[in-house]
Parts: sequence; structure tokens; C-alpha cells
Amino acid sequence: MTVYSDLLRYRELFANLFRRDFQAKYKGSILGIFWSLLNPLALLGVYLVVFGVLLPSPKAIPHYPLYLLAGLACWIFFSVTLQTAARSLVDSAELIKKVRFPRQLVAFSMVATQAVTFGLMMGILIVLSLVFIPEARSTVWLAIPLAVLFVGFAAGLALIVACLNVLYRDIEHILTAALLPWFFLTPILWRFAQLPVSAQRHHALLDVLRWGNPIAPPIYAVRDAIWLGHAPRLADVVYLMVAAALALVLGAFVFSRVDDRIAVEL
Repeated sequence: MTVYSDLLRYRELFANLFRRDFQAKYKGSILGIFWSLLNPLALLGVYLVVFGVLLPSPKAIPHYPLYLLAGLACWIFFSVTLQTAARSLVDSAELIKKVRFPRQLVAFSMVATQAVTFGLMMGILIVLSLVFIPEARSTVWLAIPLAVLFVGFAAGLALIVACLNVLYRDIEHILTAALLPWFFLTPILWRFAQLPVSAQRHHALLDVLRWGNPIAPPIYAVRDAIWLGHAPRLADVVYLMVAAALALVLGAFVFSRVDDRIAVEL
């Protein structure tokens, strides 16, 4: 697809857009990219205090800090990518109206900027897994290709929301409102297998939350490779592969339909 092949054909332009976004994000910062690590680490500390001190600790989940941090790393990358991508074309309106170039590169540069932080977090998680979960040493490396698929999944969705937000500016506000409840409905703080018996009775609801939530199986696949001690479930891996492919195809389709209207709408 030309939508994605343009990343290679216009790689110098894409690199310049990426550097612009990356430098703008950390301009004037002493710690630079390490500020991005403070967010998941701060959330980890808060949740560990809440669930480990103030509320009963989820002791049924072994190595809970690593479980929690892996889920937070995936979620933060996913949510921040969608939010920044949603405004990417709108914020670059002046550039888009002045120069004709593959506009999808603007959205993808936002994805690449967040992917740097995600890659750094994944590296830290792999090291922690090697140290604290010896039984996961044979499977932890599966997290790398699975994380790449997860980035592809997020990239496809990012292109969709970036295009739709040009046409309907409500998209970014709907997305912001949806992310908070979406977070709590996603198994990041909790795990389906460790839900109380009263919750396990609602099989239909759990099936919807498990397979109807498009980010739940991908997070399971990436996190289980790091945390579980054996390979992720095949169903989760296949789900992630199909979801990434569908997101990229749908992203290309949506962009091709609205590409000619982007400059006009901006």
C-alpha cells in the first residue's frame, strides 16, 4: 500500500518530522526521554500503595509489580499515541496547507515518537523479567515481535483517528472521555482468572470484556511473554496479529478516502 510504502520512499521527510516531534516533546528538558518513564513509574507507585496498603493486595497475581508495570507500559503507549495522533494533522495545518506531501507521515511521526518511549519501557521490563522471573527467560524474547505488532496495531488506529478528527473535531474529545473507563475495563490492574466467584458467574459480560475489548488480548500477549513464565496463549497472539493487520488495512482505507479533503477541512 502506498500509504505505508511512503514511509520508505519519503524516509528523509519522515525522519525530519520525527525529529521535530521528538525534540519538541523534550525541548528544554534536562532528563529528556526519561520523563516518559516517570509517568508509568509514578502510576505504579500509586497503584501499589492503593492495592498493597490501603486495599487488600491482589496476592493471587504473582510478581504483581511487574504484571502491573507491563500493563501500564502497553496502555500508556496506546492511549498517548491515539491522543497525540488525533491532533497531529490539525496541529500541522499550516504545513499541510502550504506543501503537498504524504500527510500520513505526520500521524506516523507521532506514533514513532511514542514508540521510542515504549521500546525503552519494554527493554526495562525484559531486564526485570530476566532478573526476577527466571522461568520466563525462554519466552521473554517473544515480547519483542509482539510489541512490534502492538505498535502496528496502534499505528493503524492512530491514522484512523487522525483522519476522522480532521473531519469531525469531536473525535479527540470522545477519545479523551472514553479512555478513562476503557482503562478500568481493561485487565491492567486485575486479571480475568483472579476475579472473584461473584464476577465469574457473568460469563457473557466477561467474554465481551475479554474479546470485545480490542486492546485486552494484545496486552495479554505482550505482557504474558514477560511475566507469565511460559508462552502467551495462541488465541491472544492470533488476535493481536489479526487486529494489527485489520487496523493497518482500515487505516489505509480511511486515509485514502479523506486524503483529498484534509487540506480543505483544515
